[in-house]
Amino acid sequence: MRDISKNIKQLRIKKKMTQDELSEVLFVTRQTVSNYETGKSRPDIDMLIKISEALAKFAEKTKK
Repeated sequence: MRDISKNIKQLRIKKKMTQDELSEVLFVTRQTVSNYETGKSRPDIDMLIKISEALAKFAEKTKK
């Protein structure tokens, strides 16, 4: 699970996205995103899909 946590954080930072921005898109609290990134809680498969979609859309949005 640590790898998933690390990957979420690394990808978010690579996309120049804050925890607040990601949490708004996912409709969760910033603390939830922090917990995912530190491994304190685990996103379920549906949330992982939402996270990947959010990071992809944010990257597209910032390119425009």
